[in-house]
Amino acid sequence: MVTGGAGFLGRRVCAALKERGVVDVVAPRRVEHDLTRQQAVDACVAGIKPDVIIHLAAEVGGIGANQANPGRYFYANMAMGLNLIEAARRHGVDKFVQIGTVCAYPKHTSVPFRETSLWDGYPEETNAPYGVAKRALAVMLDGYRRQYGLCGIYLIPVNLYGPGDNFDPETSHVIPALIRKLVAAVERGDDAVEVWGTGAASREFLHVDDAAAAIVAATEQHDDPAPVNLGSGQEITIRALVDLVAVIVGFTGEVRWDATRPDGQPRRALAVSRAREQFNFEASVVLADGLRETVEWWRQHRATAVEAP
Repeated sequence: MVTGGAGFLGRRVCAALKERGVVDVVAPRRVEHDLTRQQAVDACVAGIKPDVIIHLAAEVGGIGANQANPGRYFYANMAMGLNLIEAARRHGVDKFVQIGTVCAYPKHTSVPFRETSLWDGYPEETNAPYGVAKRALAVMLDGYRRQYGLCGIYLIPVNLYGPGDNFDPETSHVIPALIRKLVAAVERGDDAVEVWGTGAASREFLHVDDAAAAIVAATEQHDDPAPVNLGSGQEITIRALVDLVAVIVGFTGEVRWDATRPDGQPRRALAVSRAREQFNFEASVVLADGLRETVEWWRQHRATAVEAP
């Protein structure tokens, strides 16, 4: 059972599972099963009778969306995980795979972020409600393993991107937002674009296909409650990212930085050795190549593209 299986990452995970020979992959839809309601989750798990639950479903967005929905993002993400883990215990699920978030790390974590630093401070304020909710689920899984014997693992992917991403202007993350903005600027012939923040913050990005491969590998091979980072191991400043996307889309105008808007977490880059050691995962997609692929996808599909479910 893959929650969020119709979404950006979920579609890739379901496909990767089938490629690995899993013959029965079920992806419950939000319109049929409200995962924030315990009764609905209990009925869903009882009906599907999954051996393994991979919990990808989340309510999340970029900095602006996090600022606008702190209460909703905390409640929805906490409730979904809480309800699913309890249902997994009640119905004898063999393994529970929880997808966490890099937003759970403290605001000023030493770079690269190591899993042992997860509890060293409070997350960056703009996305703290979402990050704290996801971080709490790691504790719940650990407690359920020790008390009830539920096999649960906790994976922390860095920022994802790739074809099929959420390009909605209200909720998209930085890469699709930049691609949409710069492609439109080229087509209009604009001589300048405005970008949030100062450009000094750094991020690490993981292609969605690499993320799916990592999740499937961990589901097959990993059985340790300690969190595991999933990343590319490559850090880039937002300013350099904007320059790279501009070159790819052919934008030659001025980039104007709006320093009144938040940068978010100052730096974000993961230590990725644990994933390599535990289930032999290393990212394969180079950022520039993945960006070109994503730009091409957006240009071809934007007329029918919708935000990720």
